[in-house]
Amino acid sequence: MTCEDAWRPMVGPVVCAGLRMEARAVRRGLTRIPVVVVGYRARRADRLPAACAALVAMGFGGALDERLRPGDVLVADEIRGGAGPVPCRAAHMLAGELIRDGLSVQVGPLVTTDHIVGRAERALWAAGGARMADMESAVIAARAGGRPVAAVRVVVDGPGHPLLHPGTVARGIAARRVLARTGPALERWGALLVSGGAGHGDGAGDADGIGDGGVRTP
Repeated sequence: MTCEDAWRPMVGPVVCAGLRMEARAVRRGLTRIPVVVVGYRARRADRLPAACAALVAMGFGGALDERLRPGDVLVADEIRGGAGPVPCRAAHMLAGELIRDGLSVQVGPLVTTDHIVGRAERALWAAGGARMADMESAVIAARAGGRPVAAVRVVVDGPGHPLLHPGTVARGIAARRVLARTGPALERWGALLVSGGAGHGDGAGDADGIGDGGVRTP
């Protein structure tokens, strides 16, 4: 994406990935939605477009909740950090689309930090209800300017699966494969969002049984 493109109004959502490897994985399943690399800790968030239907933070994350296992997907219903919590519209609708494609998905609050979360801090955030941590989503949400925001994170590490461990490489490869499968569901959700069908979709997800602690798989 050129600088000129970055400021051109876009009809659909735009995916925001912190790392190039995350962006490459997400792009594999996308045909219409652009992906912008915003850098580690979203230091290049100035690359985000001035207008689009929604901003979607996507990539890897660390689980705070032991119910989330490596390879699981968390769709945030709230992004915490920065200036305060930001609700994510139609999170359950997006989760439902991902489940349709055979992914193991849960919904719940996501917290953004500027550092790797240690064991004590992990427990503190979890006690407050946060289910996963990342380093970019709240920064992206702060730039949304009233536009809908979504966050989709694939678990790489968490309780019982430390980041600094030989198994992290294998978990990272597996998480990248999961991330590469999210594209079709994201495009279906984006089409609903643009058409207005996902504007108040959370209730539909609740009716399908997708709750904060529930995992839905085929």
